[in-house]
Amino acid sequence: MKKNILIIEDNSDLAHLLELHLSDLHFHVDTAYDGVTGIAQAERHSYDLIILDLMLPDLDGLEVCRRLRSSSTYVPVLMLTSKSSELDRVLGLEIGADDYVTKPFSIMELMARVKALFRRIECMKSGDKENLSEVISRGDMVIDTRKRNVALQGRDIDLTTKEFDLLLHFARNPGRVFTRSQLLDTVWGYGHDGYEHTVNSHINRLRSKIEEDPARPRYILTVWGVGYRFANLETKVTDV
Repeated sequence: MKKNILIIEDNSDLAHLLELHLSDLHFHVDTAYDGVTGIAQAERHSYDLIILDLMLPDLDGLEVCRRLRSSSTYVPVLMLTSKSSELDRVLGLEIGADDYVTKPFSIMELMARVKALFRRIECMKSGDKENLSEVISRGDMVIDTRKRNVALQGRDIDLTTKEFDLLLHFARNPGRVFTRSQLLDTVWGYGHDGYEHTVNSHINRLRSKIEEDPARPRYILTVWGVGYRFANLETKVTDV
């Protein structure tokens, strides 16, 4: 089945160039030239990927990304940024962008990133199918992988997509220590070298939601000088 891609880019020449090359790869491509129109397009249609420019008229890329991530429907986002906007790239990753490409970029690089992102998504879907009915219990926490739901002492916890993916990765590997770079590679994918502080901020937000006392965590533990690990709690994994 042909994948659908939405390009939100105010530079019409660049948008048209991207559309031509993506169409050559047999993707169906729609284009929006500002953030407001892009959000409206995303709400009206189903897309497999959104390529989102950071600098947009009316509504910038960060706000567009925030609104996309507030929706119940998850769509991967590939953000286009400039070399001078490192802070914005970090913010983009933290609010849910799946990858980024820095301008100026080669068309070959962007096409490679698109294909790599789709491969990673397919791998994640395959993993979800293999654990379609898996329910993981760690102490007082219950993670339902099919429903992508987390409950703590019977109370549902509201997590973002990346927070859930990060927690699930920890919970499936209790006791194993992960460096920030390893977590970036596994949860965010390649291309984020140098953004280890993104992991730190997600860990802090996770702790604020799942820990009774975030300063003295029970679930996600810091291994000083190395990284993080999930505590060895009473474990139960069932298929329902």
